[in-house]
Amino acid sequence: MKRNVSSRIVLDVTAPSDLVFAIAVSGQYERVRETFTATLDGSPLPPREVLAPLSTRLHRLDAGVGRLVVEYEAEVHGTAAPLTGGEHDRLLAQLPSRYAESDTLLPTALAEFGGIAEPADLLAAVSSWVGTHLSYVPGASLPTDGAVRTLLARRGVCRDYAHLCVALLRAMGVPARLVSVYAPGLQPMDFHAVAEAWVEGGWRAVDATALAPRSTLVRIATGRDAADTAFLTTISGGANLLELTVTAIADELPGDDLTTLVSIG
Repeated sequence: MKRNVSSRIVLDVTAPSDLVFAIAVSGQYERVRETFTATLDGSPLPPREVLAPLSTRLHRLDAGVGRLVVEYEAEVHGTAAPLTGGEHDRLLAQLPSRYAESDTLLPTALAEFGGIAEPADLLAAVSSWVGTHLSYVPGASLPTDGAVRTLLARRGVCRDYAHLCVALLRAMGVPARLVSVYAPGLQPMDFHAVAEAWVEGGWRAVDATALAPRSTLVRIATGRDAADTAFLTTISGGANLLELTVTAIADELPGDDLTTLVSIG
């Protein structure tokens, strides 16, 4: 499989800013071709690459006031080796986090899934339940919404679906985390977020939106929730998003049986 991905972000930087971008593909991939460029009012602005846990590659920019354009492009051939990690990674993925309040949702998880013993069956049940109980409504949620608020609102976008899946799986004792991805086949095209759960000795993709084949996903960032995986984080200063363009193309788009275990690679 060959996959080509790219993104273009245009910001109006209103005050000197410390900005972190999570748009480069994970370090688990061998890139045939890759470029990351940033310009401020047309002048080159060199990024600093920061290696984060779980093969996440961040790019940090100190930007002055002006029009900031960040562009990324990569070509990936074949599939990557599984990103397994260790016991500590699985332990962190069992704890409540800012946007995945598994402790609060424990009664809901037990009421809905308490009779399911097999982890693979639990994954399928949680994915189906979230997919049928939420409505995909762009703009319906806030960046600060977590799984609890999503469940109450019964609507959201991909990160909301993923947070709810993560929280419910954690509540049932299954390690789960959030992954930001490039998603060939996604309509409309954008950055995408899915859940990932530890089942049968590996991390398995869980996408309750069913908007793109899981086997074509290209990992960007992996973490507890969106706090670790956002495509842009403003550490200090101020910047307004003016334009966001994402592309993800695969030379094949297979079907996706959501009851089958699939790993991102």
